[in-house]
Amino acid sequence: MLKRILTALALVGMVAAGTAHAEAAKPDELIKQVSNEVIDTVKADKAIQGGDVKKIMALVDSKVLPHVNFRRMTASAVGRYWRQATPDQQQRLQDEFKVLLVRTYSGAIAQVRDQVVELKPMRSKAEDTEVIVRTEVKGKGDPIQLDYRLEKAGDAWKIYDVNVLGVWLVENYRNSFAQEISANGIDGLIAKLAERNKSAGTKS
Repeated sequence: MLKRILTALALVGMVAAGTAHAEAAKPDELIKQVSNEVIDTVKADKAIQGGDVKKIMALVDSKVLPHVNFRRMTASAVGRYWRQATPDQQQRLQDEFKVLLVRTYSGAIAQVRDQVVELKPMRSKAEDTEVIVRTEVKGKGDPIQLDYRLEKAGDAWKIYDVNVLGVWLVENYRNSFAQEISANGIDGLIAKLAERNKSAGTKS
């Protein structure tokens, strides 16, 4: 079950890696189109299939992050403590959180093979600036619920949270982050994330 969840989450990091013409698409069309493109890319890239963290990081930096409001994602995960953090601390939190997510799901990305993403009907209005796109990832085993919260920024849509099997990613991290900050402060959370990332790096 965990591997299936992580495999679905691998699409979270990769789903926004669209081409420029995809930016103006409707949010559900963007998710569908780019999901298919990403699956094809992973299937054709042996380095990604092998879990090459450096290559995955480079791919995320160049093609994913421009389509994700990662600052909002990090701020939401840190919660009320975000406003207490200095600009330097906010940037360090964002950097470490990005590395944490990429390293966490790098192994899952290598598992992506023949999954198919199916969209569920959207309930939104043309003037909405924030929407939820609901999908199912189908492959071996039971379908996996995978939903996205997106916001409109100009003509583009950006992902800022993801729901896997009823659990929103940001909310899940917010609880553990709050506990760490309460115990050791903002710098303590940064140090904890850096330690986890360094430990994961020695194993890759």
